[in-house]
Amino acid sequence: MTFRIEPMAVADAERCAELETLLFAGDGPWSAGAFRAELAAPHVHYTVARDDTGHVVGYAGIALLGNGSHPESEIHTIGTDPACQRRGIGGALLDELLRVADTRGGPVFLEVRTDNDAAIALYRREGFEIVGTRKKYYQPSGADAFTMRRPGSGEEPVQ
Repeated sequence: MTFRIEPMAVADAERCAELETLLFAGDGPWSAGAFRAELAAPHVHYTVARDDTGHVVGYAGIALLGNGSHPESEIHTIGTDPACQRRGIGGALLDELLRVADTRGGPVFLEVRTDNDAAIALYRREGFEIVGTRKKYYQPSGADAFTMRRPGSGEEPVQ
């Protein structure tokens, strides 16, 4: 399967919400309105993966926070169509988010379910380390989340 990464458009919100429901049904999936609200914010970067037919098969978003002296970023979401997983889409989406974050510098944070071994392994490969646990972070399921952090360039890894 081939795919391309490109900026998320407002018209993609419905499909991204559909994927959210497939991926995160018990964890309060985002609505199309939530995606549209994110796209309207000035400090975010959202992207999608499209297959050869132009169909959205993945999505990701990051908030670019702080200022020029103290930048940091927070990955808000990454999702890949279950029918298209294990084909490099999630990794490509993450690479795009990290490319954008790296243009500003500073650390990158995210939350991930403590039982999502595949995502945790992907994040570790990209230099993220677990720095904390958020009990009952995901609602309504009550699942816990790890907070993970990737150091900014020139910064020492988390010990």
